[in-house]
Amino acid sequence: MKSRWLGILALLLVVAGVGLALFLAPKSQQEQAVAIAVSTIEPASINSVSIEAPAKKAVELEKRDGRWWLKQPYAARADQVAVDRVLSILYANSVDKFDAADPTRYGLDHPALKLKLDAEELTFGTFNPVSGMQYVGYKNAVYLVDSKYSEAAQIQTVEFIDKNLLSSQEQIAGFDFSRLEQWEEGGGLKLALDTGKWTVTRADAKPEQKALNDWFADSWGTLIALSVEPYQPDPKAKAPSFEIKLKNGKTVHVDKLGESPELKLGRPDEGLLYHFPQDVGFQILNPPVGTPK
Repeated sequence: MKSRWLGILALLLVVAGVGLALFLAPKSQQEQAVAIAVSTIEPASINSVSIEAPAKKAVELEKRDGRWWLKQPYAARADQVAVDRVLSILYANSVDKFDAADPTRYGLDHPALKLKLDAEELTFGTFNPVSGMQYVGYKNAVYLVDSKYSEAAQIQTVEFIDKNLLSSQEQIAGFDFSRLEQWEEGGGLKLALDTGKWTVTRADAKPEQKALNDWFADSWGTLIALSVEPYQPDPKAKAPSFEIKLKNGKTVHVDKLGESPELKLGRPDEGLLYHFPQDVGFQILNPPVGTPK
């Protein structure tokens, strides 16, 4: 009897071992969930984006000379990363694909979002109650994708604005800080940068090239606003201001509209107001030119 039970136990151990081996073994391609590509379009080929949501103004963006720009509801340089997040839907994979004959079933008869990429249109419907993924209609089919794609397209319009005070094409060649309070006395302060060397037009200045290069790299080289908003200058107000000289010979006028509790810099030419941390103001507007303390 004892030997019989030992035989049964041995058989059970063998069966359990085989079952564990099968469980841990890599699944075949047929057994694995198939990732279904929503699109075969390359995001880099897209030149226009339109985002429409109920009760909101449509957001329109267009690519010019390889860069994205806001077109509506107002004109501005666009945040390239924010646009790339919107276009990433073209790389999305779905866990399933359905026929689009009954759009009501997926909330696509009254979509929560319409995304037009050139001539292509994607509509975003309801969420699957089990997986939490969202139904997306595209080319007579419905897909289930992560909600991050619609979230990327429904950020506030101001979040699509480039947070860099200067565009990548605007290369700095100098500054005129003479109209700022701290530099008005003593003849103002102008700096010029030419082939890596700084020139300072102030009689009491004793600049060191390394100190100025470090200041420029650590302040203006990393300058990104916390937020941006439309800006309409008040013609009656006389705010402190400064100018940035560019390598192409042009000048960018900048209004200093506040420094506490945050630094606010306005670009009248672009109609934009940039918000920075308070300490940034001291850093970027006080170069180490070696003037007496």
